[in-house]
Amino acid sequence: MFTGIVQAVGRIEAVTPLAQGVRLTVDIASLERSGVVLGDSICVQGACLTVVAIDGARLAFDVSRETLACTVGLDAPGPVNLEKSLALGDTLGGHLVTGHVDGLGEVVAFDAAGESKRLRLRVPAELARYVARKGSITVDGVSLTVNRIEANVFEVNLIPHTLAVTTLARLAPGAKVNLEVDLIARYVERMLGND
Repeated sequence: MFTGIVQAVGRIEAVTPLAQGVRLTVDIASLERSGVVLGDSICVQGACLTVVAIDGARLAFDVSRETLACTVGLDAPGPVNLEKSLALGDTLGGHLVTGHVDGLGEVVAFDAAGESKRLRLRVPAELARYVARKGSITVDGVSLTVNRIEANVFEVNLIPHTLAVTTLARLAPGAKVNLEVDLIARYVERMLGND
C-alpha cells in the first residue's frame, strides 16, 4: 500500500529481457534506502514492484508480461517516480494507492495556469465512472485531486512543488500515463452490485 506522495525520482538504467517479461535495474540513489530489503514493494511509476536484487543504490525488479501490457514507462531507460510502501503509523499525505495500474491515460493538454500547470487527461471509457470531481486519482504514481471531469476527460492542477519532485513536468500532449482510480470507488461499486 502506498500514498501517492512520491519520495524520489529514480532512473531505469537497464531493461533485461526475461522469458516472461523483463528485469529492470533502477538507480534509486535519491530515495531513502534504509530498511529496503529483498521482497519489499516499491511503487515505480505507479506500479507496485517487488525488489528482487540490491546492489548499493541500484534495485532490480522483475516485471511480468501482464504488467508490461497494462503500463507505460517500464520498458525502457528513463526517469521514474518512486515511493516505498506505507508502514503502519505513517502519515497518509495522499490517498490509499495499491500500485495496481487500472489503465492508461493520454495527455490531452498541458498548459500553464499561473505558477502551476493544468493537466487534462483522457481516461479509458470503462474507468471514467470512477473519476469524480474533488476525488483522488493516481497518475504515474502521483496522488492528485480531480478538478473537473467531462465525459472521459478529466483535469488536475499541478503545483510547482509537484512538478519539481516528480516526472510529471516531462509530459506533453499525446503522452501516455499509468492511471489508478480511487480504491474506495471500486469497492463502493462492488458493494452496490454494479460491477
